[in-house]
Amino acid sequence: MVVSEPGGHRGALVTGMGWDTALGSDLDEVWLALLSGTSGVVTVPSPHPVRNERAAVVAGLPMDLDPGRRQYELGARTLRAAVTDAGLEVTDPRLRLIAGTSYGPHLDVVPEGLDRWGDALAEGVGLARRPITVSTACSAGSDAILLGAALIAEGAEEICVVGGVDVLTQAKRLGHSALGTMSPTALRAFDESHDGTVLGEGAGFLVLERDSSARARGARVRGRLSGAGSANDAAGPTAPDLSGDTVVQAVRAALTAAGRGAGEVGVVNAHATGTPVNDAVECRAFTSLFAGPSGPVVFATKGAFGHTLGATGALEAVAVLLALRDQQVPPVCGLKNVMPGFPLPLPGGGLALPFTGEVGVSVTLGFGGFTTCLVLETAA
Repeated sequence: MVVSEPGGHRGALVTGMGWDTALGSDLDEVWLALLSGTSGVVTVPSPHPVRNERAAVVAGLPMDLDPGRRQYELGARTLRAAVTDAGLEVTDPRLRLIAGTSYGPHLDVVPEGLDRWGDALAEGVGLARRPITVSTACSAGSDAILLGAALIAEGAEEICVVGGVDVLTQAKRLGHSALGTMSPTALRAFDESHDGTVLGEGAGFLVLERDSSARARGARVRGRLSGAGSANDAAGPTAPDLSGDTVVQAVRAALTAAGRGAGEVGVVNAHATGTPVNDAVECRAFTSLFAGPSGPVVFATKGAFGHTLGATGALEAVAVLLALRDQQVPPVCGLKNVMPGFPLPLPGGGLALPFTGEVGVSVTLGFGGFTTCLVLETAA
């Protein structure tokens, strides 16, 4: 997929960002917490037997609240934050919301329709237009961003608010316990003792805008989404293709769209669920894509945020832009001994790691074979 804009500009500018996580909602405060190695994973009692009672939950959203209401409240406050950060009003008629989720509240409550949560979110915050909703498992947040960029590139939209929202629910905890994807201990991505993921919840939104629109109103620019790519291996309902080829295809498509080569990438945000299968797939893909003496640094946020499912791609896009801004990445929570064969630098030991570069890549893998890559850059 090629994302470009007439007039020689490639991609879309990011003029606003917002996130709400287990570590808080302020952009810089949460980023500093990540850089210090802080994790938001805590004990969250479950009324049902689950493989691990530890999870990452967002403050101010009681777990006994209706799941649909939790999804709305989390999405509404994060969406408003991103739009405000862009210097816009939610009532601006140019705004088109594209919102992604994995299952949101739908495993625990009978939905009126799988897109109704997005309609309720748009109506509730006062957006003038009906949204587009995306549900592609754990790639949903990234796919919402990809779709917004495509609509801007095609001239169909001027400003899009894009991202993902997902909440922790009892059905998700039971489901991942039954699948065996939930760690019985802790999330340790790319560690030789990794044994599964730990669930979380959160929301992230970015405001994507055409260059001409942003420049005309003197908007602050936080970065550029210069390319996006996606692929699907169709290998099965949950497990990915073990070769890693689908990840390679998605990353190469995104870099081609951005007009960049693998050697220009300074930082990679990995999906990094902590499951042995997913970590091995990414290891193989990164070896094929980037291995060499000058390869990019890799980081991951799920040890801090938990696996936020459909929100993860949006949260990680924000993290990549902040990493590019500060030229450093946070340590991978839980990482002590890097798994054999991992080809790139990984920050462990609770210490942030500096890097040099203006191009970052974020990779997401979802159930059903969905794989999406976003290329983000500092804005010139």
